[in-house]
Amino acid sequence: MRHLALILFCALFAGFSAGQAGAQSNLTAQQSIGNGRLFNNDLFGDGFDRWRTGSYVFSHLRAAEPYDGNLRGIGEVMEYRFRTEIIAPTRRTRDRPYVGMISVGAHTHYDLGPAEISLGGDVLAIGPQTGLDDFQTAYHRAFSLPRPTTGNALKNQFAFQGSGEARYTYSMTPTATLRPFVEAKAGAEDMVRAGADLLIGKVGQSDVLLRDVVTGQLYRGTQDDETGVSFVLGGDVAAVKDSLFLPSSQGYVASPTRTRARAGVNWQPVPGISFFYGATYLSREFEAQDEGQVVGSLKLNFNF
Repeated sequence: MRHLALILFCALFAGFSAGQAGAQSNLTAQQSIGNGRLFNNDLFGDGFDRWRTGSYVFSHLRAAEPYDGNLRGIGEVMEYRFRTEIIAPTRRTRDRPYVGMISVGAHTHYDLGPAEISLGGDVLAIGPQTGLDDFQTAYHRAFSLPRPTTGNALKNQFAFQGSGEARYTYSMTPTATLRPFVEAKAGAEDMVRAGADLLIGKVGQSDVLLRDVVTGQLYRGTQDDETGVSFVLGGDVAAVKDSLFLPSSQGYVASPTRTRARAGVNWQPVPGISFFYGATYLSREFEAQDEGQVVGSLKLNFNF
């Protein structure tokens, strides 16, 4: 039963995608308009293998019509998201619980007046049932890395995470846009966040841009044909009410605020082939955390 959640969630995610193939929206069958993915690991950042140490997200986007650079009404552009994450304490300590988490969810992206809205939810499987502690231990053993501290893992459980974001796009020049946003989350973590991102360059400006949960980095859900290099700078601050990942019943105290500062570069030498690297500073998430951390983000995309 240990890996039941992993099997169940992978099957559920596959069913989401397959089910949408026959769905009807405005009397037109939905079609794939793109896939987004992002891999985060502190190996590409500060390299300390702790706290928000690793995560991966894959997003499959579908719409009633081919994406033309404009969002439509609610429900007409859908993102089906699969995500996995490992949150680990500092080695040989129990400064925070070990968390293995797998989630699947659905989010719609649409225009509401001048704002771009993202709204949806995810179901999370947490604990040893995901098998992620076994995976990380086996990986570290295979590459002669120090054994991770998994003895204080959160117990097996399921949770829900709802989220909504409103974002505005201001064109400063033909190749530079400023995108302030506000976000609210409720469920596994309760918080309200505000920030902004500055995109400089042609690549990605007309894409559906998705926000990574951990870093806030914007990753491309669709792929335009613009070639060249673009840069992104961003930051945000969150007011945190509660976090399932830092249970107060076990004596953990979540920091009341979190800040993130990030930078990244997109390179698309030819249409269909692109590379992204980003680095994000994450401030302290709990009172016993003595400093922030830096997480690196990678994406390599080939579409033929």
